[in-house]
Amino acid sequence: MFKLISIIFSGLLVGLAARYIYPGPVPMGLGRTILLGIAGSLVAGLAANRGRDGISRAGCLASVLGALVLIFIGRHL
Repeated sequence: MFKLISIIFSGLLVGLAARYIYPGPVPMGLGRTILLGIAGSLVAGLAANRGRDGISRAGCLASVLGALVLIFIGRHL
């Protein structure tokens, strides 16, 4: 249960960071922001960590960049 709560919370933080960094308005609610952050964390964070355990700066940065790419793709489709 704690793992699920931490995934949702980290997804919220990553999604908010990506929305803050992205230039221009991002028309989406809090739920889509959390999903975007979780997806960005999974896609880019796993690729950056490559099986290592724990939190790394490269994984956090890659998660935010992955969420930025997902915002870009979502706005242009």
